[in-house]
Amino acid sequence: MTAYVEQLRASSPDEFPDFDPLDGGVEARMLFLLEKPGPMTSASRTGGAGSGFISRDNDDPTAEAIFDFMRKAGIPRRETVFWNMIAGWNGTRKVTAREVREGALETLRLVRLLPRLRAVVLVGKRAERAYPLLAAEAFSLSSSVHPSPLVRASQETSWRRIPEDWRAAYRALANL
Repeated sequence: MTAYVEQLRASSPDEFPDFDPLDGGVEARMLFLLEKPGPMTSASRTGGAGSGFISRDNDDPTAEAIFDFMRKAGIPRRETVFWNMIAGWNGTRKVTAREVREGALETLRLVRLLPRLRAVVLVGKRAERAYPLLAAEAFSLSSSVHPSPLVRASQETSWRRIPEDWRAAYRALANL
């Protein structure tokens, strides 16, 4: 997976975070596909204040919510890997239609690097755009709202339901 990130870095000026080494890596059975990395994934090597990882341990409200929701859902960390459909941080939260198209296609390349993958959770509306491409793959596919403070402010009921949604996705692994 390190080589995958290095290939992305070689092909774009965007900053690509590393996968969290405390998560499951290639042994993960669940991929949580979020939308786009934020500034707290931006490593100090490029002047950012972040960790350089896509991680539930990052110092931001979304990561804090993910950490809490995973605990509430009862999903072991080693079963999971987190990534973003739009994998690179380019200094803005703005997302273009081109980024969404390219990100959805790139997601196919990523899932093929995860031999034990049995479930993908599309986290957020932009990540859900990968659904048509991933639906033909051999894993369970589900979705949830994004765990960001913006979603919490506008869709609090759905935001609070995230642990239940993720728990259901984890339980689906038993049926595969």
